[in-house]
Amino acid sequence: MYLTTRFAVPTINELQREMDRLFHDFLGAGPLGEGTATFPPLNVWEDAESVTAEAEVPGMKLENLEILIQGNELTIKGRRELTSEDGAVFHRRERGIGEFARLLTLPVAVDAERAEATLKDGVLRVVMPKAQDAKSRKIVVKAE
Repeated sequence: MYLTTRFAVPTINELQREMDRLFHDFLGAGPLGEGTATFPPLNVWEDAESVTAEAEVPGMKLENLEILIQGNELTIKGRRELTSEDGAVFHRRERGIGEFARLLTLPVAVDAERAEATLKDGVLRVVMPKAQDAKSRKIVVKAE
């Protein structure tokens, strides 16, 4: 009878998580990075007219958010303040506090002057119309 030992080969995602953890431990990430994924989590998509980014920012106040578009980069900055209850003793504190910034390279050029941002139900939505030269244009083929 032969015994075979098999070693589990980690997936790329597991390797990425482990590298993130090692860098976090080594570099000492700030309060928003402790025990959480990148904050805020983002969804980004495009359609024929615009690029849209949504970020989950529960509990954030408008005055603590800043959105910048420069060239083909979107930056979302903010600060989540410590909420405390008078006389309370916390047994667990998992919601991060402090400043954060997410920098995203946009897939196409956008018109920053016409971009709009809204905050509803803890979701920040930034709609950025595509620049004219970034929009696809249908070319009619003529027969000769």
